[in-house]
Parts: sequence; structure tokens; C-alpha cells
Amino acid sequence: MSLPDLLAARPGEAQHVRVTRSLRDAVVQGHLSPGTRVSTRRLAQAWGVARNTVQDAVDQLQAEGYLEVRARSGSYVAPRGATPGPAVQDVPRVPLSGWATRALSGGRSGVPGQYDLDLRLGQSAGLFPSEVWAQALARRAGDADALLSAGELGPQETRHAIAQWLTRERGASVTPDMVMLTGGTQSALDLLSRTYLEPGRVAVMEDPGYLGARRAFEAVGATVHPVPVDAGGLDVTRLPPNPTLTYVTPGCQFPTTATLGAARRQALLAWATRTQSFILEDDYAADFHHTARPPAPLQGLAPHSVLLLGTFSQSLAPALRSGYLVAPPAVLDVLARTRPLTDRHPPTLDALALSDFLASGGYVRHLRRARTQVTHRHDVLLAALHATLPQLDVLPARAGLHLRVPLPHGQREEDVTARAARLGLGVSGAHEYASLPHAPALLLGFAHLPPDALREAARRLALALQP
Repeated sequence: MSLPDLLAARPGEAQHVRVTRSLRDAVVQGHLSPGTRVSTRRLAQAWGVARNTVQDAVDQLQAEGYLEVRARSGSYVAPRGATPGPAVQDVPRVPLSGWATRALSGGRSGVPGQYDLDLRLGQSAGLFPSEVWAQALARRAGDADALLSAGELGPQETRHAIAQWLTRERGASVTPDMVMLTGGTQSALDLLSRTYLEPGRVAVMEDPGYLGARRAFEAVGATVHPVPVDAGGLDVTRLPPNPTLTYVTPGCQFPTTATLGAARRQALLAWATRTQSFILEDDYAADFHHTARPPAPLQGLAPHSVLLLGTFSQSLAPALRSGYLVAPPAVLDVLARTRPLTDRHPPTLDALALSDFLASGGYVRHLRRARTQVTHRHDVLLAALHATLPQLDVLPARAGLHLRVPLPHGQREEDVTARAARLGLGVSGAHEYASLPHAPALLLGFAHLPPDALREAARRLALALQP
């Protein structure tokens, strides 16, 4: 047997994996021809490894079909027809599905680049209660019965805790059998889109509005009907006659931060009843309100037709993937039966820890501290903008983690964001979230930065607004 070379080790590769890979490569590349006897002793000596390590490799390659055992004779390279051929080097040119093509057509949001001060949207406040959360995880890690019995909707006790929280703190109309745990708002939007939308059906969107919702609807081939937003939120006089789903953020419209008033709320609910359609209410900003308590969700007025989407990602951490969907039990029954095709169920250990965090009052205490800090940062940035840019009418945000800054007449978002980038300042343009004509504006995230950084950001923005 002509002995092949031992291939160079890959970073972090275990020795037995390296030996197996080297022997497999020798067979595939023809360095060991069919019928060649494989001597574990000679290979071990040549490669400077233990004979047992080579024997383990031989056993694995026998199982894979590269080698065969002959009685009282040893191991031999299998005949060419029985030996798997060389791996294909080029990626097969398999056409993308329509869903993938539509999902990719939206591109990526945000302005790429590295910034000294990054105020672009989508960043966490970074106020995670790590010590308390670690204790909750440790307590739950040994609860095997609970970990193995979550089901498609999530652990019953977590659904119960969320239902109590939403009823007590938010004024929603929720029972535990109306709660499904999700991996976050985007996970819920994807599941609802696949279940209720298809080509020919209409999804209604606020415009400007949340890109994640629009792209989820477009990816399944639905027609997205944009409805303009003004200072009072969604313009309910512009609603179409034939919707299937309508996505709204009535408590704090994203990204304008407007609040939908009582008259428009009633009109929206009446329209949903007439059209026999679902409203998807994203309650994304309720945990961080700055000027007053957030309005109660629409869901509390019409639990039969409003599906409430929420998440703990902003208040805790995005990596936890802890969200929820509140819907009538009949809707959740459908979702529970379709969910296993893509997701099975949310992370159970995190869900159980969240249950304890909610029930113990730990979440309320965490929110109280986090709100104080986030509101302070909101006030610092608002004051700094008023001081450096007094000519702009920058209004406080009722809730959420960003401010909307209208641009002076004649200034273009693309020009200002480019000048800001040259100053090391990252900002988001409102055009990223709109398909209809809109007044030029910037969106500035503030929750993740300390006060001094926010003041410096306002100073640089003033420079970027100089043509």
C-alpha cells in the first residue's frame, strides 16, 4: 500500500476527525485504489498517531461505504462503483423559490459602515438584568418535566404569566389559552403571513411603517397596500375594501411616534368588522413610555379580530427570542398545527425563566429602572437637539427608543446621512421605511448611548445639516 499523506489539521479539529478526513480523502481522490488493503499499523506509524485512532477512522469509513471488510483478511478500499465519488466543488445552480426571491428583493435596511456614534435604529438598550436572569435560568435548568412538556404554544405557566401581565399592566383582554410564545415579533409575522396570505390577497400597511412586516408580507406574494400616516396616526379614511391582514402600531406609530386617537381606533375596528379581516397590532413600544402611560391596546376592545404581537426583546435582550402572540383560540389552534413545519416551539428554558421573572415581580422592577434610564437619555438628546438645532421642530417621543428629526426645507435625507457618515455619525433616514411620498426626516436611536455621547451626536448632526 502506497501510504497517503496526513492532511493538515483544521483549526480546532480533533485528531480522530483529522485522521478520518485524511483517509477518506485518500480514497476519494484515488490515492488508495479499489481493492487496496488498508493497514492500520502502517498508517499509524506513518502518521505518528495511535493505532486505535486509525482503527476508529477505518470503522467509520466502513460504515460510510468507503471501505469494506473481508473475513479473516482485513479492510479494503471498496470497489469504485460502491464508493461515494468526489465531492462536487461548485455550488449547484438550483433556482431560488419565489418566496426567497421576493424576500431578497427588499435588500437591507440601514446605511452600512462603522461609526464612532451610531444612532441608527434597531439597537438594543443594553440594560439586561444579567444576574437576576442567570439565577432564574439556574433554577429552571433542572426542571426536566417542564422542559419536555412545553408544546407548540409554549409552557402553560409562561402563557399564564404573560396573560396576567397583559391584563394587569396593559389593559388587554387575555386568557392563557389565547397566548402563543414566539421567537419575537418577526417570527410571529412570518407565521401569520404564511398561514393567511398568498398571491392575490391584500396586506395593509401603515406608510411609513415597519420594514420587517412589509417584507414578510411581500415574501409570500401578497399585495401590500400602503396607507399614509399623519400626525394622528393611520389615516383610516384611506383604508381599502378588501384586506386580509392589517398591520398597525397604534400605541406609538413606527417610525413617526404618533398615537392613534380614539375616533380613528373605533373607525379602524368597525372597518375590520365590515371586511371580516384581522388586525395585527404590534405593541412594540409599550414598555418604554416617556411622557405618559401608553394607551391600552386595541386588542382589549376587539379580542375576536385583533391579534396582539409583543416582545420582551427591547426591554431584556434580542438574543432571548422571547415574544408572544395573543389571538383567539381558534386562530392559535391553526398556528399550533402549522408551526411544527418550521419552528416546533420557542426556547423553553428561556420561557420558563421569563415566567418566574414575571410572576416574582422582577420584570416590573427591571422595567422601572430601565424606563428611568431610557427616558433620561431621551430627554438628554431632545434637549441637545433643541440647543444645537433650534430651527427644527423636534417633538418628544411618547414612547419607544428613537426620535424623529424633520429636515429643513431643501435638505435631502441621502445628503445629510452621507455628511453625517463622514463625521462618524450613523443615522437612519425615514425613506427606508416608506413607499409613499413623505416629508424628509431622520430617525435617531438613543437608548443605547450615554448622555455625553448623545450631546456629541447632536453637535455632529448640526454640522451635517450645514450644506
